[in-house]
Amino acid sequence: MTDTEIQGAVTRLDAESAVRRLIAGYAHAMDDGRFEIVADLLQHAEFDVVGRRSTGRDNILSFLEAGIQRHADGTPRTWHAVDNSLIDVDPSGEKASSVSYYTVHQQLDGFPLQPIVAGKYLDQFERHDGEWRFKRRAVTAHLVGDLQHHVMGENGA
Repeated sequence: MTDTEIQGAVTRLDAESAVRRLIAGYAHAMDDGRFEIVADLLQHAEFDVVGRRSTGRDNILSFLEAGIQRHADGTPRTWHAVDNSLIDVDPSGEKASSVSYYTVHQQLDGFPLQPIVAGKYLDQFERHDGEWRFKRRAVTAHLVGDLQHHVMGENGA
């Protein structure tokens, strides 16, 4: 390998690692009920949840607080499993995109552990001032179960 090829491979691996960390950070923060961290992660992004769009940290935080139920322990009582992530890094090394499968499980007293929704995350990322960040996250739902204890509004309690 030439020095240029080695540097290109290192740049790609660095980007992929940063993107995987952002994807995982979102899932962990959601399951912990730490919507302020989710809003921080998405503050520079367009956030599209099944066609409902939000932008800006405060708007995203309000969207999550108004739409996702938190239970007695302060969490949504969910467990996000994210896998099959395909990450593409732009040759410039400054942009990336990914598609990932997700499944959300939920359990509460009187509501046994079960998958409640599965779909895809369609993400775009950019590097700004040396740091990777979300540029866009679209959440699609392909398989939908019982959301009564998860979302508020027309699809839930």
